[in-house]
Amino acid sequence: MKTLSRLRLAAVCACAVSAAVAAAPLRWSNDLPGRPAAWFATPEARTLAATVLTYQSEHGAWPKNTDLAVPLTPEIAAEIKRGGKADTIDNGGTVSPLRFLARAHAAAPDPAYVRAMVRGLDYLLASQYPNGGFPQFFPLREGYYSRITHNDNAMANVLGFLREIAQGKEPFAFVDAERRARCADAVARGLDCILRTQIRQDGKLTAWCAQHDEKTLAPAWARKYEGPSLSGNESVGLVRFLMGVEKPSPEIVAAIEGAVAWLRSVAITGIRQEVFSGADGKRDKRIVPDPAAPPIWARFYELGTNRPLFMGRDSVPRYALAGIEQERRGGYAFYGDWPASLLEKDYPRWRAKLAATR
Repeated sequence: MKTLSRLRLAAVCACAVSAAVAAAPLRWSNDLPGRPAAWFATPEARTLAATVLTYQSEHGAWPKNTDLAVPLTPEIAAEIKRGGKADTIDNGGTVSPLRFLARAHAAAPDPAYVRAMVRGLDYLLASQYPNGGFPQFFPLREGYYSRITHNDNAMANVLGFLREIAQGKEPFAFVDAERRARCADAVARGLDCILRTQIRQDGKLTAWCAQHDEKTLAPAWARKYEGPSLSGNESVGLVRFLMGVEKPSPEIVAAIEGAVAWLRSVAITGIRQEVFSGADGKRDKRIVPDPAAPPIWARFYELGTNRPLFMGRDSVPRYALAGIEQERRGGYAFYGDWPASLLEKDYPRWRAKLAATR
């Protein structure tokens, strides 16, 4: 009897937890488009979709860093404008809402979703430069916002999205043939841009900068602490995009092999990054010796030398994390393991697939 009582109590607790989770207000995140298909037919998803539609701008885009689950008000709209967060592909802006609406339409067709999708797709296609690159914001803004943006995988995310549409994959089968053809052309030009922006050192293909000049394609400045450099982060997303090309050309294969070899060559061993609270209680990071630590990579490597590079808001290049201010040390990812799964899993699978087709 005691065992039965405990089981009943556990069941009641589990139901209570489930109810609490279900009752929790939904917040927007870029992971929502990946939810199970059945969820998109629920009232919760339909309510969210209706709210997401209201955030689409007159240009057809969506803002970044905004909770799209909160009903839009004039105050929120003013904050988006004041914060410069509208009309962007940065941090999942525009692409994630479009993916969400496509999943919602597949679960419960709605012409309003299709209209929004078409407007958003036309926005992305219009924003692409003739050389194939994509700016961070469109309409264009003065400054680094108009650079070709690999930063935070912005351009790779857009191209991956357009490639799925061009191939007629679900849930994008409703997109008309003319737009699918335009998407295919955009992907081809974007692929060419990726190959042309890959940086050579001593005649060898290496990696990419987080941003490139939209005219010269040279490595370019982004924010004050993101100078021209080789990226140990964004290069991973670009390699993964290239690995998704069916029947890759010799140029694409060479680009992947060059980037993988470079990523292996700049892996850092014998240290680990430690997060701690300073005397003032603020988040900080430090590097400590650890012979058993797995490899890590720097976010930025100096052009020409491949030395890990660190910059604070003064834009002065330094070669140790400790050399920059606490605010940037604790608030930015200067170290990470971004290439680890690419090198350990994705690359071997890609090589095996490539070998099987030859």
